[in-house]
Amino acid sequence: MGIIVQKFGGTSVANLDCMRKVQSKVEQALADGHKVVVVLSAMSGETNRLLALAREWSSTPDAAEMDSLVSTGEQVSVSLFTMLLKDAGIHARSLLGFQAEITTDKKYGRARILNINSDKLKALLEDHDVLVIAGFQGCDEDRRITTLGRGGSDTSAVALAVAVGADFCEIYTDVDGVYTTDPNIESRARKIPKISYDEMLEMASMGAKVLQIRSVEFAKKYNMTVHVRSTFSDCPGTIVTQEDQSMEAVLVSGIAYDKDQARVTLLDVYDRPGVASSLFTPLADSGIVVDMIIQNTSRDGHKTDMTFTVPRADLDLTMKIINDIKDTLGANEVLYDEQVSKVSVIGVGMRSHSGVASRMFRALKDEGINILMISTSEIKVTCLIEEKYTELAVRTLHEAFELEKDRMKC
Repeated sequence: MGIIVQKFGGTSVANLDCMRKVQSKVEQALADGHKVVVVLSAMSGETNRLLALAREWSSTPDAAEMDSLVSTGEQVSVSLFTMLLKDAGIHARSLLGFQAEITTDKKYGRARILNINSDKLKALLEDHDVLVIAGFQGCDEDRRITTLGRGGSDTSAVALAVAVGADFCEIYTDVDGVYTTDPNIESRARKIPKISYDEMLEMASMGAKVLQIRSVEFAKKYNMTVHVRSTFSDCPGTIVTQEDQSMEAVLVSGIAYDKDQARVTLLDVYDRPGVASSLFTPLADSGIVVDMIIQNTSRDGHKTDMTFTVPRADLDLTMKIINDIKDTLGANEVLYDEQVSKVSVIGVGMRSHSGVASRMFRALKDEGINILMISTSEIKVTCLIEEKYTELAVRTLHEAFELEKDRMKC
């Protein structure tokens, strides 16, 4: 008898009717001969309610106490859902993160999983048909509750699937798979039947909200197959798995975008060894993720300009850090622009095909969209553009690479 892990997000457990749909998915898995580990998020809107409550009580909520507070949302979900299963005669029990012995580091609000007591969970599965485990949470070595950050239930699910040796991990949500781009922007976007870990990582890093990026990293590291599906239909979803030859035949798999961006430029910084380190080390130490970086050619052998992008939410902290060190860098002026976004074409087929970048640039040029910065990886080309052109750029590139073809039907 195999084990599968099924994760259900907030919209899937929003109320009793939704939970009954979740119950039917679990019952089907049991009928197919599986033991089931169910990972649940808090009810839709509950985490935001708890965060607002904390801000009402405290202007600077303690991070550890905040984790203790927001973790209660998942506790409600798993308790109520387990009641449903028991009323249906299913031998089930609920577990919170600390009871499942999901051990994390002490970075409250964005903790990382260090270990899961797989022996305990496997023993519990010997005595139960279903374990209902709170997603998003664990505990540190001092037994304090921790949370894994937004979307952390995805990571919980994949990590638990690895720990119990599951056959695969199903991520149920309110969408029925991964699409070639955001269907809210491009109505002709089609569902992708199968996507590689690397492609999914790139799409998640660009803001695609189907899967949390750390869950994909876990899946890739341990070769855990993930099936993204809808709670509210029986349509086949998208399989996230190892790359194969059929994937390489597709030049571009998807178009992703990220509006949560800001561009920062330092004018006239010293052109000498150590300057870049002096700038980016304190940013990294503060947890700020720097993405695109351009350093211009030195004009006189002494001074140059440096431009980079950061998440828009981190712009204020970035500017504070820069203002503290700009004299050390020799910067005469610091400029920033919040009205920018990134748009990317992604596909493992780029490894064996040329011309993707030129095709992308030509399509943007034909629509009069100026490219502010460019970055590339083995399977991605990203352009920074003015934010007001984001949706136009997405539709233009989707059409340029003919991604509307071969639509997968349910």
